[in-house]
Amino acid sequence: MLAPVRTAAPGASPVSLAEMKLHLHAGDDEDEMIQAYIDAATAHLDGYAGITGRALMTQTWRQDFDGFGKCLRLPVGPVASVSAVTYYDASNVQQTLADTVYTRLTDALGSYLALKPGQTWPSTYARPDAVSATFIAGEAANAVPAPLKVAIMLIAANWYENRETVTVGNIATEIPFGAAALIAPYRRVGV
Repeated sequence: MLAPVRTAAPGASPVSLAEMKLHLHAGDDEDEMIQAYIDAATAHLDGYAGITGRALMTQTWRQDFDGFGKCLRLPVGPVASVSAVTYYDASNVQQTLADTVYTRLTDALGSYLALKPGQTWPSTYARPDAVSATFIAGEAANAVPAPLKVAIMLIAANWYENRETVTVGNIATEIPFGAAALIAPYRRVGV
């Protein structure tokens, strides 16, 4: 299985510039820098490469597979819907699989696609991206859990206040302890 590819980024941020400025007690003269810290902190948590391994806000992903199997695991969740499943047939021509052939299920590891009863997977051409599932993952920005919003603000504030790697009198840490504690319950266990 290849790494998933985000094909459409979220249209909003879980933490607004106004919320972050209130948290920082900041004025208007550093809006661009504060927004950059919000974006960086969000990216640190969000998506397949983020430390939570989940989509925080609504976004579109594509997962490629080398063929059909017992299940097609969708590694970024929570999955809201599956837009399409395409595959390269035995003649190496791309086809769209009818949604009457598969269903989306969820287990402890997240969402996956499986055959509906009485259906069979079609034959595919031998290539690493023989099958592609395009899906929507995440939630509306206002539905992001409060602990994750607070963690984004704590991380962004830490980066805003401590712009150097080491501050005199302090030991630098990757993530402030409070943020790590807030994030811990939302980390996705490996697939």
